[in-house]
Amino acid sequence: MRLILVCVATMLLLIQYPLWLGKGGWLRAWDLDQQVKMAHRKTDEIKARNAKLNSEVRDLKDGTGAIEERARSELGMIKDDEIFVQILQGDVSGKGTSPQVPAGASATAPATATAPAIATTPTPANAGAAARTATPTPKH
Repeated sequence: MRLILVCVATMLLLIQYPLWLGKGGWLRAWDLDQQVKMAHRKTDEIKARNAKLNSEVRDLKDGTGAIEERARSELGMIKDDEIFVQILQGDVSGKGTSPQVPAGASATAPATATAPAIATTPTPANAGAAARTATPTPKH
């Protein structure tokens, strides 16, 4: 009788092996399910990216706002009636460092604590230029 019970228990264990660990077992099904979920997540991310790109293409084809924004940010272009002013900031922390002397300036000239004035008057020679730059004027 004991031998029959051992044989039946062994047969049950051998039958369970393919169910849990075999080619079509639960672990394989769980792994495939995880792969499907990962593929769905990736597909959703790609769909969102495609929608964003389609929107950008539509903006570039139809509207001038996107083109103007890109020209301003990436190429530094301005309109004809605008004046470009660039303000350079030095050390604003005030931790005991001496102000830096700009190139071409005298090192013996007294340093001031105020920011330099910026000249922004366009000249007729550069009135049609895409960008006008501002140059600092020395204070006397």
